[in-house]
Amino acid sequence: MADFDWDNLKAFLAVARTGRLTAAAARLGADHTTIARRIAALETALRASLFNRAPTGYSLTVQGEQLMATAEAMESLSLAAQESVGETDLSISGAVRIGAPEGFGSYFLAPRLGTLFDRHPELTLELVAITGAFSLSKREADIAISLSPPRAGRLVARKLCDYRLGLYASHGYLAGAGPIRSRDDLLEQRYIGYIEDLLHADELDYLRQGETRVEARIKSSNLIAQLRATIAGAGVCVLPHFIARAKRSLQPVLPGVIDLTRSFWLVTHADLKNLARIRVTTEFIVEEVKAARAELLGEAR
Repeated sequence: MADFDWDNLKAFLAVARTGRLTAAAARLGADHTTIARRIAALETALRASLFNRAPTGYSLTVQGEQLMATAEAMESLSLAAQESVGETDLSISGAVRIGAPEGFGSYFLAPRLGTLFDRHPELTLELVAITGAFSLSKREADIAISLSPPRAGRLVARKLCDYRLGLYASHGYLAGAGPIRSRDDLLEQRYIGYIEDLLHADELDYLRQGETRVEARIKSSNLIAQLRATIAGAGVCVLPHFIARAKRSLQPVLPGVIDLTRSFWLVTHADLKNLARIRVTTEFIVEEVKAARAELLGEAR
């Protein structure tokens, strides 16, 4: 164990989380040969094979799985040590990566991040606003906004808020579609929605749930693409009120009749939740959501 090196352990964690030397190297700002050398040195020091090597990538062996828990605990201690200055603004620095659904991330959170940065100018804020789930155990994000609570893992979740959605279409589309006065009229419309086999959450399967089950004819895995298609007059779409109501070219369809409610959850890793930079960021998100409750529920114009 005289050759045991913390940098080798960081390389191990990066490879375990990404499954590839090149991806791990990019994450650590090194080259892949250095990462390979560090993994080999760690295996020599521990006298154990930590990875199964295959053309498709690296996967943990039994010994690697055993080391993972210890390595993550050591990583958490290292992060805590970096913030041992105390509960002052001096400790609120470094990068925080936030993973969020594209609608919440791009339309709600992004315009507000400047306020957080003004409070803590030593922070680096990374917003990943995409369709898909984030693995906090693989450190794909430090904080995740999800549509449901996690089912497993050393994760801490709290319900952030409910938000409501409804049907929207452009004035131009509705002018050509004829009056929509009842659910029966909805059956004759052209719908915009998600690609079913690319859905990462059942909560997004709007059109095939509830009383009115219809098939989308224009589909995208991306909410912003759906929004832009709706604005352009391509059809009728289920959209969050907090996004659609800000678009003057859109009009609600059967408001009060078609009314969906979903939830946002805020999730952090148990090992990171008490770090100052994570804590102030989560507190900021909670504060902003609480202040915008009426907007998210579609009660504010």
